[in-house]
Amino acid sequence: MPNFIEMDDKVTLSDQMEANDGPVILINKFNVIHEEADQLLEAWAKDAAFMKRQPGFISTQLHRGIGDSCVFINYAVWESVRHFREAFRHPVFQAHLNDYPPSTVASPHLFTKVAVPGICVA
Repeated sequence: MPNFIEMDDKVTLSDQMEANDGPVILINKFNVIHEEADQLLEAWAKDAAFMKRQPGFISTQLHRGIGDSCVFINYAVWESVRHFREAFRHPVFQAHLNDYPPSTVASPHLFTKVAVPGICVA
């Protein structure tokens, strides 16, 4: 099971899951030792396949740091916090957490797009 470390020391993922915003982006940073990278990929693929079948799921993409890095970033888009919360708390997903290698550190956090005039739109 991953060791969960909050990305924000003031607002936890649990706090965020009480909101009713949408759409939302999940950013989850994973760190793992090199010898367990393949096991992390297998566990993540199993989770992604489960999440893909959940209501409100839009898309996901896993990224890996270059240069033999063992830092991974998951970027997932959900229609709403409610949809993400229901999928995250689902007993099947919770059971899948046991498939992650022992060295896994996960830092999930929910985001919304920000509009910056002249640069990007929300």
